[in-house]
Order: sequence, then C-alpha cells, then structure tokens
Amino acid sequence: MKTLLVEDKKHIRKGLIHLLNSLENNIIVIGECESVKEAVIVANACKPELIFLDINLTDGTGFDFLNQTEHLNFKVIFITAYQEHALKALKIGAVDYLLKPVDKEELKEAIVKVHKLSIETQKQQIQLANKVLKNDNNTLILSLQDSYQIIDLKDLMYCESDKGYTTFYMINGKKHLASKPIKEFEEQLTQHSFTRPHQSFMVNLKLIEKYDKSGIIYLKNGAKIPVSVRKKDGFITRLFNWNSK
Repeated sequence: MKTLLVEDKKHIRKGLIHLLNSLENNIIVIGECESVKEAVIVANACKPELIFLDINLTDGTGFDFLNQTEHLNFKVIFITAYQEHALKALKIGAVDYLLKPVDKEELKEAIVKVHKLSIETQKQQIQLANKVLKNDNNTLILSLQDSYQIIDLKDLMYCESDKGYTTFYMINGKKHLASKPIKEFEEQLTQHSFTRPHQSFMVNLKLIEKYDKSGIIYLKNGAKIPVSVRKKDGFITRLFNWNSK
C-alpha cells in the first residue's frame, strides 16, 4: 500500500518509518508531511492508499485535512498523544488510532484491522468521530445494538435505568435503549441541565413542569419521576440554583 505519514514531529515520523520497515507487510512510505496544507498537496499528487494521520498539526487538525480530501480514496490510522476528548471521539467512531510513542505490536494490529475495512465504512466511522469532536458539549452519542444514535441534549426529557440498561426518552416521544447503566452517562449529563433525583432516573431541569412536595417531578410531557428521600435535598438545591441562573 502506498502510504503517507502526516505528523508534525520529525522524530515520530522517523520512528514510525523504522517500525514499518521492521514489519513484514506491503506498506511503502511515499512521503512525509507536517502540516494540513502540505498534506493536502501531497495527497492530491500521490494518491496514497493509507495515511498515518496526526490529530494535531502545525496549521490545523487531521480532520481539517480529511475535509479537504473527501474526493480521495484512502484508509486512515490516526496517531495521537493522550487527549481524553480526542480519544473519546475516536473510540465512539470505532476508528483505529495509535498512541504516541507508537508500539510495534499495536501498529501491527492496526494495520491488520484497517486492511479488513472498506474505505466507505471507515469514512462513515471518521465522520461520526468528527461529529463527536465538534458537538461533544451539546450531544450524546449512544451505542445501540445496530447503530450509533446521536442525541441533542436539549431534546432529551429524561433517562431511566433498569438492570444495567438505560432508556432515553425524547421530547418527540421517541426512546432509545442503550446497554449501559445510567452512571455511565451521569458525568456528562450533570455538566448540562440534568440532575439525578433518584437512583434510576436523570431528568432535564429545563423540561420540569412542577415539583410536588410529596416527592414527584412532573415533566412537560406528562411523565412523572420519583424523587428519593436520600436525594431530595440535593435535587431541590439543584432545581433552585438552576432556575436562578
């Protein structure tokens, strides 16, 4: 495979070339680039089949490069330093990536995996990862049984957890079942307009119609959510603090 290295640090590029040369594969490195601008020019000229792509480059990101080369057909293996935000996006998109410094065995595995993927499938994965990076503050990506569901948090009424699964109830009446407990989503949701008034529920504070002092939340769609005795004081404090903003 004709391969292009797009990485802004020379020692990383040289180390990767050394590792690639030590492996038994059909990869031929045809060029090295350290910026988005340079990589776009080289990719258009050389038509690589595989690109090792750093996320952060001197003049932009790897996704900027991909946006400018959508008309080309190549496969991608990302290279990145540890960045929680970026890794989250890549993992959700199921995109192959290598952490710096690159490990030889992980490199071998990534090459095997990328060989098996069609270009079209990987493009879809990368588009999903890019969407997560751009909209992480306002959206939640759910891994469902047969798809990824992108949820706009302003349209999420509440979540209900049961036996390790969580159901997401939308303002339009739709619902989505994810095979993870509610605690897996609590941190991100709490950063927005959500609170957890009960072990099994998280509620969008913006969509509360009223709170009955008997311990029941009434949402604008008519749903009733219980407030546990243990969480009652914390819920009321969060409710008042939120509405006083």
